Amino acid sequence: MELEMERRLKKEHNAKVKALKKQKAIEKAKLGELNAKSKKSAAKKIGKEEENLADFSDPETSIGERKRLSSQMAKHYSPSAVEKSWYEWWETSEFFKADATSSKPQFVIVLPPPNVTGALHIGHALTCAVQDTLIRWKRMSGFNALWVPGFDHAGIATQVVVEKHLSRETGLTRHDFGREEFLNHVWQWTESKSGTIKSQLRRMGSSLDWSRECFTMDEQRSKAVTEAFVRLHKEGLIYRDLRLVHWDCFLSTAISKREVEHIEIKERTPIKVPGYEKPVVFGLITSFAYPLERGGGEVVVATTRVETMLGDTAIAVHPDDARYKHLHGEFALHPFNGRKLPIICDEILVDPNVGTGCVKITPAHDTNDFDVGRRHNLEFINVFTDDGRINANGGPHFTGMPRFAAREAIVEALRKKGLYRGEENNKMTIGVCSRSSDVAEPMLKPQWYVSCSLMAKEALDVAANGKIEFIPKQYSAEWRRWLESICDWCISRQLWWGHRIPAWYATLEEDHLKETGAYNDHWVVARNEEDARKEAAQRFSGKKLLELSQDPDVLDTWFSSGLFPLSVLGWPDETEDFKAFYPTSVLETGHDILFFWVARMVILGMKVGGGDVPFRKVFLHPMIRDAHGRKMSKSLGNGIDPLEVINGVTLAGLHARLEEGNLDPKELVVAKEGQVKDFPNGIPECGADSLRFALVSYTAQSDKINMDVLRVVGYRQWCNKLWNAVRFVMMKLGDGYTPPSQALSPGAMPFSCQWILSVLNTAISKTVDSLNAFELSDAANTVYAWWQYQFCDVFIEAVKPYFSAENPGRTHAQDALWVCLETGLRLLHPFMPFVTEELWQRLPSPQDCERKASIMICDYPSPKEKWTNEKMETEMDVVLVTVKTLRALRAAESLKRRINERLHAFALCENALTLGIVQSHELEIRTLANLSSFEVVLKGEDKAAQSGSAVVETVNENLKVYLKLDGASINAEAESEKTETRL
Repeated sequence: MELEMERRLKKEHNAKVKALKKQKAIEKAKLGELNAKSKKSAAKKIGKEEENLADFSDPETSIGERKRLSSQMAKHYSPSAVEKSWYEWWETSEFFKADATSSKPQFVIVLPPPNVTGALHIGHALTCAVQDTLIRWKRMSGFNALWVPGFDHAGIATQVVVEKHLSRETGLTRHDFGREEFLNHVWQWTESKSGTIKSQLRRMGSSLDWSRECFTMDEQRSKAVTEAFVRLHKEGLIYRDLRLVHWDCFLSTAISKREVEHIEIKERTPIKVPGYEKPVVFGLITSFAYPLERGGGEVVVATTRVETMLGDTAIAVHPDDARYKHLHGEFALHPFNGRKLPIICDEILVDPNVGTGCVKITPAHDTNDFDVGRRHNLEFINVFTDDGRINANGGPHFTGMPRFAAREAIVEALRKKGLYRGEENNKMTIGVCSRSSDVAEPMLKPQWYVSCSLMAKEALDVAANGKIEFIPKQYSAEWRRWLESICDWCISRQLWWGHRIPAWYATLEEDHLKETGAYNDHWVVARNEEDARKEAAQRFSGKKLLELSQDPDVLDTWFSSGLFPLSVLGWPDETEDFKAFYPTSVLETGHDILFFWVARMVILGMKVGGGDVPFRKVFLHPMIRDAHGRKMSKSLGNGIDPLEVINGVTLAGLHARLEEGNLDPKELVVAKEGQVKDFPNGIPECGADSLRFALVSYTAQSDKINMDVLRVVGYRQWCNKLWNAVRFVMMKLGDGYTPPSQALSPGAMPFSCQWILSVLNTAISKTVDSLNAFELSDAANTVYAWWQYQFCDVFIEAVKPYFSAENPGRTHAQDALWVCLETGLRLLHPFMPFVTEELWQRLPSPQDCERKASIMICDYPSPKEKWTNEKMETEMDVVLVTVKTLRALRAAESLKRRINERLHAFALCENALTLGIVQSHELEIRTLANLSSFEVVLKGEDKAAQSGSAVVETVNENLKVYLKLDGASINAEAESEKTETRL
């Protein structure tokens, strides 16, 4: 029995196992079928998506060809996709090229030549944004517009950066290489960096005439520099003289007074000086005694620059100084070189750093002492070498010491001789070279100078009589201040990179002194060595010429830059360009170089360019600072490369740029910390259009721009809105739409269409007026406001009902939309060239009308009288303020409604006129306020007042609106509180 039971259970168990296996097999088969179907469906879906993706992606375009656009507009704006290919096509098509034979009115701008020291910074981007806006606007306005590109060799700046680069790469100095080989390295650097700069300019959309590209060191520009020097020298306006100059010991060259930055120091302050391992202490005044020659007495002097005492040649006593005035005519003895120093009474200005009536006189190393030295025929003793070491004139104990090391050694030597009288904190000013950060040293040097007083007066006169206009006007006062106090201009620079001074020194057999420059009348100025030899032979006829050697110095970079408006157009040759385009129209640059560059262009241009001013208007833009108002610098890490904003960059990428530069390790750490603080997530991709628009919009900010990248990001988002608005309109136009070939007749169009054309007309007028007044920020904001607040926010929404079913207003709405897009894109183009070109190319064209190849050669919009309709604008103002009030009621916290839920509203009008306006525009109000219905009643027929569940708001003195709240709970307390607040 038990066995039978066991067999039966075993049989049932086996049957169940078998059935289970069969079931699993069936399920597996079904699952396989499902998977196969799913894979097949997925494959179809992927294929469809890939097919759709291809519709939205631009096909590849060969370089220089017109951009091939996708069949469908992408769903989202992508700066990199939109800005691709257009520039190369513009350039290949020669849309940027001006015609010297054209009969059109001329408009000419010269690009302030960027230095070939490295890449462009955000300040250059501002210049490009402003100038390209102007040049594109003028080109579209029927002008023969020329924008000339050029690059500056930047003598000191480029030589410094190349020297640093070579030192880091090879450990060698320029002297190790020799002049010729070093200059070869500089030329290689120049070609590389100018290529980088050109790429940046193109990426920013700068519509420069590249066929006229030039460089301040190229053959034609060098010819102009030589010609100007020779002519000015012949007129006696260039001369050579022995004078005190500001000397940079680190660079071993004279520098401009304007290249010296003055730093205020209140007390003992260590400052890092290039060439010294430890900081040098400033802010102290040291007193020491000079013993009298006759013995038994001393004269105590005080100085902030002890090292210059080695060049002292006298002691000056103020006639009113009771302590020492009786010593007039006696002598003191120099403790280190035995020199006898006469004690003289002179009503000199007391040195503000010293504050005593008795001062040491160092004519060769002190600006204040220079005139005293000449007045009393004192000896001028230069005790510093060109690189700032003590020379043999300073005394054998200190010869060869760097000047600030000698300072410490001299103090110690004075202590040993018992002549040291102490030191104390002293408020003072030190001059620091902006190029090298070295402390500038007054040095007595023979240099070439430009006599500026007469030419400056002419420059003042042309500004006073209106031949040159300054924008903004406040810079006229700055112009007068600079030129009324102008000094003669030292144009010699002891560099290797730059234009060699076209002057040769003639050494004669009869000369007692044979060193170059010993006799000032032995210099011969000529266009080349051959001419110099001819002139030397004539001038020194009958004398034996031993040697004719060219001055090794080069000219100040600003000399060649000052000739730029002339030289870029071919001067001194009478070229077609010079005859057609000179003088230029506008000089646009930063206000910081009003004297450095603008003034020098005017004085040189008028003198050698035929007497006319080189440009009619001077438009000065603000200087860019970071978001915190700080000056941008590599050492702070807050400098911005425009391409980093255009293309986007990670924080690591920002760090990498710093590491490739010339910062020392400590500066690198500080700079990276600054980047982490300002750009913790790097910089997102913004595109050139957004950057340009942001920069132009910023120009309304006085004399400084606090640049915040987030503002550029905001305009990039706005580009996306613009893109989507055009995409929406294109869908509403449809594939079969043909734009009108005749001008629109607004009177026959619906209210909203008449309104949008009228406000577009107003925007056109304001934009053109602002551009003519060089108020570029106002122009940009006007265009932005029309697109954003009138076209996108209002008109697109207002015309949506016309696209439902067979609405008779549909064609009018389509025509108005097309005209707005086509006109609005042309209006925006000078500010945002890439996105406007891309969108304009997608617009359909009227039949039987020749379409221009590019938006950039289309006509700039001009006002159309028949578009203006003040009545429509006034009535739309009523509509919009009504809609705004209804939206505010809806958005109140006390109304807990879904955002898209449509509500019913009433309007209560105080008079028939208001009733008529609001009633006639019920459709626009209902559409824009997203209402289910909207009733308009006259006072006395107040249906809304009979409804207990409504909230009310006053629109104006003639109109109230009620929002009905059927089924909604009202917070009576909150409503009462709001009413009290309004009261």
